[in-house]
Amino acid sequence: MISYNPKDWLRFLFTFHRTDTVRQLFPLIVFIGLYSWGIVYLESNYLKLTQNSYAKNITTMHSLLGFAISMLLVFRTNTAYDRWWEGRKLWGALVNNSRNLAVKLNSILSREDEKNRSFFKKIIPLFASELCIHLQNEKTRLALDTDPHPEIIGFDSSKHIPNQIVALMMNKVHLLHRDKSISDYQLLFLNNELQSFLDICGACERIKNTPIPYSYSAFIKKFIFFYVITLPLGFALSLGYLTIPVVIFIFYVLASLEIIAEEIEDPFGKDDNDLPMQKIATNIGKNVEDILH
Repeated sequence: MISYNPKDWLRFLFTFHRTDTVRQLFPLIVFIGLYSWGIVYLESNYLKLTQNSYAKNITTMHSLLGFAISMLLVFRTNTAYDRWWEGRKLWGALVNNSRNLAVKLNSILSREDEKNRSFFKKIIPLFASELCIHLQNEKTRLALDTDPHPEIIGFDSSKHIPNQIVALMMNKVHLLHRDKSISDYQLLFLNNELQSFLDICGACERIKNTPIPYSYSAFIKKFIFFYVITLPLGFALSLGYLTIPVVIFIFYVLASLEIIAEEIEDPFGKDDNDLPMQKIATNIGKNVEDILH
């Protein structure tokens, strides 16, 4: 995840990074520019359309559709950001629950019980690390996909590492209860934190393996494309060759919003703007180490 100063306008205006939308859209920007030039050249030199031509009224259609496409893009971006922010809240909850569990175990387990303290010191942060790997695994993303994927070798959804880690923690707690190391009340005292691990895992999986509906995403891309390629037909008569930069700028704005939404709708990937899950897992390990020292 990129950390930055939101007040540093000069940095945003005059620097580029590898995730910048200009880099991703450059081939399409070149195509749109050449296409716009071709339309202007054709209408001016071959068709010889005048200001009285009906083609000039095409811009009326764009005025009417502009509101619709802006509403779609706003909804698309907000939906993607909601998914990103929900993922961050879930990992924040994982940090809090890991600390809470460590604090409770620290008060329950005696200082002399080094064996059990060492066990929980390792396994609590292990869950966060394995959850990070689990969410970045392509198998997790395709867990609900009905199409076969022969390109993924050894697709075995029965091996769920986070489940096994939580099962180990639960078994250990119940062994401590059986051995009278913890009381009935203390068993219930620990239950909420233990249960929360898989609740968080399941919520993260819901975001990971349930993308924005395909028809919705495909429609927006087609809408943007056909909206932009029809712009030069009307603008050529009123703007001339200024149509080229105008259409390029409109395409850049609309397509960039869609690309931004695509990047943040899966917060558990490896892009620059995705959640720093491994860093969070490392911090959990440090916190638990400090508590159960």
